[in-house]
Order: sequence, then structure tokens, then C-alpha cells
Amino acid sequence: MIPYGRQNITDDDIAAVVEVMNSEWLTQGPGIAEFERAMAKYCHASHAVAVCNATAALHISCLALGVGAGDIVWTSPNTFVASANCARYCGADVDFVDIDPITLNMSVVSLQEKLEQAQKSGKLPKVVIPVHFSGLPCDMKAIHELSKQYGFRIIEDASHAVGAEYDGKPVGACQYSDITVFSFHPVKIITTGEGGMALTNNPDIANRLARLRSHGIAQKADQMIKPPQGAWEYQQLELGFNYRMTNLQAALGLSQLKRLPEFVEKRRALARRYHELLAELPVIRPLQSEESSWHLYAVRFPVEKRKKVFDAFRQADVWVQVHYIPVHTQPYYVNLGFAWGDFPEAEKYFMQAISLPLYFDLDIANQDHVVQSLKIFLQD
Repeated sequence: MIPYGRQNITDDDIAAVVEVMNSEWLTQGPGIAEFERAMAKYCHASHAVAVCNATAALHISCLALGVGAGDIVWTSPNTFVASANCARYCGADVDFVDIDPITLNMSVVSLQEKLEQAQKSGKLPKVVIPVHFSGLPCDMKAIHELSKQYGFRIIEDASHAVGAEYDGKPVGACQYSDITVFSFHPVKIITTGEGGMALTNNPDIANRLARLRSHGIAQKADQMIKPPQGAWEYQQLELGFNYRMTNLQAALGLSQLKRLPEFVEKRRALARRYHELLAELPVIRPLQSEESSWHLYAVRFPVEKRKKVFDAFRQADVWVQVHYIPVHTQPYYVNLGFAWGDFPEAEKYFMQAISLPLYFDLDIANQDHVVQSLKIFLQD
């Protein structure tokens, strides 16, 4: 079987995890802080807070920015449901901004138009969550300029974009956002098995993120509201969660991080090759960008051909996927009042899209097989 995505694990990765398994620190341990420092340094960010998955990172990022009941959070409909659910966990309302048909990211034009309307109706968002779909960064400069005009905070959902660059710096530098969130799921660029991280340049946000991931507890005296009576004391300052990353996961992440440039370059090379091989086929190829980390290679077909091609690939044991069913069309969000037709560009893209296999271990022979199979499927 050829999957759409898969992790690459080396003997060095295994050795790093085994070393931790033979140590005194399996759950919480020094490797977590080491991984955080390494990721912050790589991304040129001041602070990094590791958590159990990216959904947890999005949730506590919303909380750290004060999202709660009565607030509104906007995100892209072309994403996994977690990008919207994180606001709902906080009791906030969610709305969406349609995508640009070329980049497949949040449309700045649509965002500006929606902000103008929201200002008139008194329903401006507290937070906007742009999603770097497939690893291609959003137009963060423009979104940041709008944030200054309309007063919203920004969380970059960079779950797809570990290793990507924007405006001369790594995604995660938070040049144009309050917080950036990464995912380390096995199909992402690097993996910790499950895992996520929130990066920020604001020390107060970083402290709150760290507290929220661990039951809302402060363990350092300078963060407690009253002097501790002894070294044993901890103080729960708010309602937090058990969202902590383990030392085992951090060891794998540290090992994988050493190869992040190699992972990204291989993905970029495969994306360039797809672009060349598909040039003569009746498909819409994704925008080529050397800033992207290429988590996905999503191709668009005529609507009437998409299901036939998808089924043919699956029957041929090529495990393509569709990213994503627009969030606002999920039954949960339909029950909140959203409907088909609300965000036509995201819906149009979804009806055409298939993500072709793209991962570090995808060799030329298998990539050629995918393309040759596609040629046959399109002729049938």
C-alpha cells in the first residue's frame, strides 16, 4: 500500500526513545524543556510550550488569549475540525472566512470584507486563526495589518507547516501573530507520535500556556499568588488540563528535529517533480512555493471525475485522501446554523480535491506509479 503520508523513523530516533525508557524520566522530565528550547531556537521564537497534541495547543492558545463565552473566533473552513472546535471548547462562537482559490488559505479579501461588515454589526472577532493549509503560509503580513485596524488577536494554525518559511523567517517566529501552533502527528513533517507545540514571543502568554497544560497549577514561587510554605507546595490558580507531552515523545521530537531541513527538502523535491509530471494532465496543480513545507500535495479534478479517481486509487491500494470536508458542513456546525453555500470557494475546492501521496520515504518508482495510475484513471 502507498499511503498519502507516513512517518520516517531511524535507528537514531529509536535509540533516543530507548535512552529515555532506561532513564528515571518517562513522563515529565528534562527532555521536554530541551525539545522546547530547540524548537524555539529553530523557529526564532522566544518561548515554546510542548503539549500532547495540536488540538490541545489550539485550545489553551485560545484560553491564553482570553477567549470565552460571548466571544467570536474566525478560522478557515478548509481545515480539520480542531481549528474551529478549540474556540467552542472555550464557550465562544465560531465563524469562517472563505479561502483564496489559488492558495487555498484564508482569503485576505474575504477577511477584510467580513471585518467591515462585522464592525458595522458590532460582531468583530476576538481571535482569527489562519490555517497554513498543506504547509503553505497564509498572507500573514496582510492579516496582521487587519488585526491592528480591527483589534483581533492571531493564532497561526501551522499544524501543516513545521519547517516552512515566511518573509525570511521560519514559520513559528510569530512575526505577525500572538501564537503559532504546530502538530507532530505521524503524518506531519516531524513526529513525536502524538504531540503539539505552541510558540510565542510573549512571556506572559507562555507562562499561561504552560500553566494551562498542567491543570492550571503554578509550581514556581514567583508565579504563585501567596508565598509557598515549602518546596513541596504547588498552587492551582485556574482550571487547567492534563495536556502535557511526555519525556518519551520529546526525545523522539528532538531526534526528528535534527532532520527537519532534510525532511522539508525531500518534500519540496517531490512536489516539484509532481508539478512537472502532472503538467499535461487535466488537473489543477497546487500553487508552487519554496516557502511551503509541503505536508500535502492536493490536486483538483473536474467534479464529475473526483469520486471515480478516488475510488480507483483506493482499489489500486494507493491510499489517497481528501483534505478537507469544509468544517461548516459537518453536522455539528450545521446544527449551529451553517449550511452548504455559505463559503463557496472552500466547497468548490472540496468537491474537486484529492491529496496524492507525499512523504519522506516516497521513492521515485512509487511516485511514478501514482502518476501513471492517475493517467489511466483519467482516461477511463
